[in-house]
Amino acid sequence: MHANTITEQLTAAGRAIEHDSFAIIDAEAGAHAYSAGQWPIVRRMIHANADFEFNGLTEFHPEAVEAGLKAILAGATPIVADVEMICVGLSKSRLAHFGLHPHEYISDPEVIEAARAAGTTRAVQAMKKAHRLGLLDGAIVGIGNAPTALIELVRMIREDGVRPALVIGMPVGFVSAAESKALLGGVDAVPWITIRGRKGGSTLVVAALHALLGLAETRQRQAPQD
Repeated sequence: MHANTITEQLTAAGRAIEHDSFAIIDAEAGAHAYSAGQWPIVRRMIHANADFEFNGLTEFHPEAVEAGLKAILAGATPIVADVEMICVGLSKSRLAHFGLHPHEYISDPEVIEAARAAGTTRAVQAMKKAHRLGLLDGAIVGIGNAPTALIELVRMIREDGVRPALVIGMPVGFVSAAESKALLGGVDAVPWITIRGRKGGSTLVVAALHALLGLAETRQRQAPQD
């Protein structure tokens, strides 16, 4: 029986713990409404926080999983994050296997100065900079911390015609977090994965991305060889 190697834990002991954890989640979650492509993403999000409420709170655009897999397997797809924590949390070896490159501009001096001048957040200006650099179209965008980044991204999708391949919008918090995700949920032009309500965070974006990388490796491995 063949199995993934690139997107699995590096040791047999690590793989056993992770697989046992997934089995426990499957057993305790029981029946759910997610598809075969969606559930591995939700399951890994539960695994990252030991919170079964993500079984139900997590929502998918109908084309989200397929769009994410196509973007990953295309290679050289930029991953644009709202904060450095997402970039640090992603496995470098897994990204390298698919030729993916993470980007974030939250601490960029130009972004900080622009935010001060405009009276906006750094997160808003970071999304604007990513757009100016041509990184958003065709990208996977992960937002786990800043609702204002997600609000700005939705505005750019609607008003400027920006077209990421996939938006993983999961900002956490009490001010505009739930509202920003509700805005994303109303977008039809771009596929998305989000969470209803206040819950979210960078660890969940990383978990969702790692799940997608695992699904992409499975598809890559099962593809007919010339």
